[in-house]
Amino acid sequence: MPSRLLHYSDIENAYDDPDRIGRFAGLVKSLRDADTVVLGTGDNTAPGVLSMVAQGRQALDFFTAVAPDADTFGNHDFDYGPDAVADVARESPQTWVSANVEWDDGAADNPTGERFAREAGVVPSTAVEVAGTTVGLTGVTEPRTGSMCPGATGLAFTDPVAAVRRETARLRDRGVDAVVVLSHLGSGDDALARETDVDVILGGHVHDRRVDRVADTLLTRPGANGRGLHEIELDRAPSISAVTVHEVADGPLDESVAEAMEQRRADAGLTEVVGHVADPITRDRSVKHTGECRIGNFIADAYRWAADADVGLQNSGGIREGPPLSGEVTVADLVSVVPFDEPVTVAAVSGRELRQLCREADGEHVQAVPDRWHAHVSDGLTIRRNGGGVEAVHLDGEPVANDDTYTVATTDYLFHTDHEFPVLDEHHRVERLSTQYEVLAAHARERGIDPAVEGRIRHTDD
Repeated sequence: MPSRLLHYSDIENAYDDPDRIGRFAGLVKSLRDADTVVLGTGDNTAPGVLSMVAQGRQALDFFTAVAPDADTFGNHDFDYGPDAVADVARESPQTWVSANVEWDDGAADNPTGERFAREAGVVPSTAVEVAGTTVGLTGVTEPRTGSMCPGATGLAFTDPVAAVRRETARLRDRGVDAVVVLSHLGSGDDALARETDVDVILGGHVHDRRVDRVADTLLTRPGANGRGLHEIELDRAPSISAVTVHEVADGPLDESVAEAMEQRRADAGLTEVVGHVADPITRDRSVKHTGECRIGNFIADAYRWAADADVGLQNSGGIREGPPLSGEVTVADLVSVVPFDEPVTVAAVSGRELRQLCREADGEHVQAVPDRWHAHVSDGLTIRRNGGGVEAVHLDGEPVANDDTYTVATTDYLFHTDHEFPVLDEHHRVERLSTQYEVLAAHARERGIDPAVEGRIRHTDD
């Protein structure tokens, strides 16, 4: 029988749905046999409701049940700091492979060497033997993680292409039959395929599913939040037909994993009802990235209300996908919308900077994703767009004046990163409030949850 790979990635908030994560574990176990290698490609400990409460340790219930062979780190695996993710790596059954994450010599003291978490068993590459085939494995993480994730302070993320070339050479010298990269690079997988000599790249980071072939290398991404699992027949790679896509909803339930998540939810006190929603509020990708939407308005209004600021701002990428808010809404539901241990922070900006912030929401920055809207704003701010970008910004019906000062309440994350809204920087911060979800819960208790689309973001063609 040919050797097979089972590929999962970006499990993230699946832990907040006990049935889904239970079926995910059940599916992996039902497909696994002695000729199978089970592999993960990052963001499999965070973010999420239980993840934030448990500092990523809720993933150990899943890892213990399915006993993966190897995993690598995603950017969100560092949400709670290097020590937290190293502890998970130390206690989990799989081998963690990481070829491009190191301690920053100028920011951290690591007596065991510069490679991250060596003392926890993390290695730059490894090899497993299955069905008479020796499979070489290495792993790489998005090199911008240091600027994207405040929890990654003290770490350096080196060039993934150079790291994979180095480890591929070592693995080939060991006589492996195939080199498989566990990648959390997202769109960087294409360049990795073209610039290295590897057989398969198992990808993550970007949540869209993918099965593709680039430069005689098979590339796969199974999607996010524990909904899909890829099965790859290694001896048929790089053929696209080597990949079978399995839907997790069809999997058998592993009751032990589902029950463990239920118990964690109960122990964390996440079941308080803070509001009711009559008309379900969606938060999927097609809604949050296309312009004004109800979930974005609810969040931005809550920030402005809590801070008594001129403007509330929520980055679109920070709204996590999941089922609509409907009926009774609990604290856990609101944590799942913005599952980050980040405070709401108030910035003081000039009118000129506020206008620039709105232009960056329309993609006017170097790392923008084409054809996506990147921000949601509170009541009172209106942004008028045309085919060339943002053309006018008004607050309470008046044009924003370049030299006036305005207060903006948003997630503290945006002050740490130049990945989104680079106009905001540390020097703009004037105040920190409660954690994001606590602000949402307080607003829901006080004002209810009934957002509407009101024309805050308008296109001249509308």
